[in-house]
Amino acid sequence: MSTLEILILALIQGLTEFLPISSSGHLILVPLLTDWDDQGLGFDMAVHLGSLFAVLVYFRHDIALVVRDWSRSLLTRQPTEHSRLGWAVLWGTVPVGIAGLAFKDTIETTMRTPEVGAIVIACSLIGFGLLLGLADWRFRGERSERDLRWTDVLVIGVAQALALIPGTSRSGITMTAALFLGMSRDAAARFSFLLSIPVIALACGLKLVDLLREGGAVDWYALGLGTVVSGIAAYLCIHYFLSFIRRIGMQPFVAYRVVLGVVLLVLFL
Repeated sequence: MSTLEILILALIQGLTEFLPISSSGHLILVPLLTDWDDQGLGFDMAVHLGSLFAVLVYFRHDIALVVRDWSRSLLTRQPTEHSRLGWAVLWGTVPVGIAGLAFKDTIETTMRTPEVGAIVIACSLIGFGLLLGLADWRFRGERSERDLRWTDVLVIGVAQALALIPGTSRSGITMTAALFLGMSRDAAARFSFLLSIPVIALACGLKLVDLLREGGAVDWYALGLGTVVSGIAAYLCIHYFLSFIRRIGMQPFVAYRVVLGVVLLVLFL
């Protein structure tokens, strides 16, 4: 990979990971729309690792409180709002973990082929984009991420598993489910970002093990630069996205998804 390719792909990942427009879908689209080779799941892992660092740094104070109270709750059996949020993040990760292990081979092979990838991404962009628009328009409320019931966690967790389909957007589908449950835009986004931590960490860990087992040459320069650039872009994206949705909402992202999906259908059908 050239340095230009590394920078562009890392910026795409960093800027789209926490926007409801599908980062993995955009990363798959790049080689489909250019003459670049598929960057591979190893590079995808590196840029996702950058996004993980970004969310850990941005929410470091919240995370510290959650970890502190969650750890204490194991001993005292006395839950607090922070410990309940910690448990919600952990239990909300279970469905996507099960689905990821069950469909790992399909996701890494069939879903990334040019014949299938573009059409799947296009349909996911449009379908789940319209669903996000409906949730934001008609169902959002004022509930906080600290008011989640266990049934809410289950719904959002199952929704997150759908993000394994390219073009769905992990952040988009979890925000959609949260909005349908009556959460505010800000709360839906914050819980989605916190929910990304174990998901990205587990995915990166599994892929790193695969890379080390395979052996052979690894382009550590590409992985390192991709991680740093993606992390910086993702941090800035989180900050400005939260401010943006408080004032304007989700509809601009819905419009973008639908337009991009239609363009892809025209190009690849």
